Amino acid sequence: MVAAASVVVAVGTATGLLSGLDNGGGSDEARPEVTSSPLLAPLPAVPSASPTPSASTSPSPSARTTEARKSSRTPSASPTKTATEPEKKQQPASVSLYRHPESQVLDWVRDHRDDPRRPVIEAEIADRPAAVWFADFTPSTIASRVRAVTAGAADAGRVPVLVPYAVPDRDCGGASQGGAPDLGAYDGWIDAFAAGLGSGEVIVILEPDSIALSDCLSTGARTARFASLARAGRVLKAANPDARVYYDAGHSGWNAPAKQADQLRQAGAASAESSDGVFSNVSNFHRTADEVAYVRQILDALGGPAGLGAVIDTSRNGNGAPADGEWCDPDGRKLGQAPTTATGEARIDAYLWVKLPGESDGCKGTPGTFTPSYAFELAR
Repeated sequence: MVAAASVVVAVGTATGLLSGLDNGGGSDEARPEVTSSPLLAPLPAVPSASPTPSASTSPSPSARTTEARKSSRTPSASPTKTATEPEKKQQPASVSLYRHPESQVLDWVRDHRDDPRRPVIEAEIADRPAAVWFADFTPSTIASRVRAVTAGAADAGRVPVLVPYAVPDRDCGGASQGGAPDLGAYDGWIDAFAAGLGSGEVIVILEPDSIALSDCLSTGARTARFASLARAGRVLKAANPDARVYYDAGHSGWNAPAKQADQLRQAGAASAESSDGVFSNVSNFHRTADEVAYVRQILDALGGPAGLGAVIDTSRNGNGAPADGEWCDPDGRKLGQAPTTATGEARIDAYLWVKLPGESDGCKGTPGTFTPSYAFELAR
């Protein structure tokens, strides 16, 4: 996602993961349907004169042309590997993270045992833990669907990664538009979401794009959104003190660290009552080293408790972002480091697969659907 991490399709949402969607109506019964995940598409970044790694700003929605999207993925000035140097070989997945038993890739593996690509896709993608998205506004069922995932994780002795994705004016009305009708309704949805968290450890990736992609809002609307996000963090952590809540930091090719930190502070990310830190690179391709440098700069500028950390989406960043800025299922990409909470990096709490690799952005397959040819290309 260069500027935006999301392109929600009709069936799901943006960022390529598991999506706990409701098929409509009904009482709050436990049925965590998992369909396609959100597709977070990059928005244009406008280079500034600042020498910081991510000295860019996100232009208004009117500037989101195809060419602008391509130009937004310019390499950052932070230490990077050469374009031909592959990312570090994947380390084993952390034994503590939860692999939800319902996903498109698991369905494909079960239904295609004789496909010659199956062993690679199964071992490298299907067997890895990934996030579960809740991208629909369903107040009547959200608590039970969240509870079904957190209870399954608790029974397995694992830590689930959950993505609430229903803030109003999501994606500035772009391809991932949707969410709650207004902030009052969203606050109620978050209350219900929190009721399903249980008492075990859980990681919450709170509303991708909600902060980095907020310039399209008026000053008043942005202030109101940030206040609602700060409230959301407090509600989630009050409901489950073992919940770790992370806020949207965009990625290293988007906003400058100082600007991003200022917005994060307004949204409650510097308060221990609501936040455990920030997340970056959701559904994008920027190298892990660039993201580590970027989020550390943000955390330094953010202030707050010394314990604040960051998590990075490494699902598709094994070869870094393409030089031409392509964001839609670009060729030549590879899986990044496997999900783990043992990063060996100060202030980096986890490498996660928030976007489920193999779910298409819309070029190699239907948006939001698992595409085996794309998955095999990433995994081999």
